[in-house]
Amino acid sequence: MVARKIKAVKESETGGRGMAEYRIDELAQAAGGTVRNIRAYQDRGLLPPPRLEGRVGIYDDSHLARLRLIGKLLGRGYTFAIIKDLLSAWETGKDVGEVLGLEKVLTDPWSDEIPGTTTLEELRSAFGPDLDPAEIARMLDRTVRLGLVEPAGGDHYRVPSPRLLHVGAELVAAGIPLESVLDIAEQIRDDCDVIAGRFVNLVREHVFQRDTDESVPGGDDVAEIAAMVRRMRPLVKMVVDPFIARAMETRVQAALGTQLEEIRDHMAAAADASRS
Repeated sequence: MVARKIKAVKESETGGRGMAEYRIDELAQAAGGTVRNIRAYQDRGLLPPPRLEGRVGIYDDSHLARLRLIGKLLGRGYTFAIIKDLLSAWETGKDVGEVLGLEKVLTDPWSDEIPGTTTLEELRSAFGPDLDPAEIARMLDRTVRLGLVEPAGGDHYRVPSPRLLHVGAELVAAGIPLESVLDIAEQIRDDCDVIAGRFVNLVREHVFQRDTDESVPGGDDVAEIAAMVRRMRPLVKMVVDPFIARAMETRVQAALGTQLEEIRDHMAAAADASRS
């Protein structure tokens, strides 16, 4: 579960937007990291110190945004020294609230789905009760590579999207082989990456790459970029959902229409035979 809010949400000084507050363990849980990492980032000057209430450090959404940004930069191979330089350069001459606001927009998840957890035994029960150990290990490795589950120590796994895992379990329960389910999951993932790339390239070409005399975006540019990213979130689903719905209607009718006609003809013939 995401970290619980430890105090009532209060108005922030920049923009009047409420900000959640966290203790250090809650912040680590919300960011998908560890308390040890948070303290290490603070020691390296990558993360601002918390506000103190007595002897308790209180963190907020700006710290959560910064942690997510650090995680993404580390995932891209940047060193701590380079990340510190990037953050310092980014903040130079700009309003800190604007910078942290853009960090949050860029690093916030695009789904409101809460990650879950599972065990190896639960995965085996749902997806491979009849598979031998070698086959289970191979399928599990592929599932991890697809990002459907993430090792969390021992026999436990983090599930970024419980909905996706549920869909997979339902397809397997319907009689579709697990390997075929993973095949289609990989294909859909790649298709979605293409769709996302097209959408982002469209916005980047016509919004982010406008001619400008400034080599470094100013405060107004930062605010505009953040606002555009916020607007993109609902627009993506609004574009994809109608297209996939129409495509499914067409495909299902084309694939099953003939078969349904044959069933109706067979039932009609059986009804005529019973009356004669």
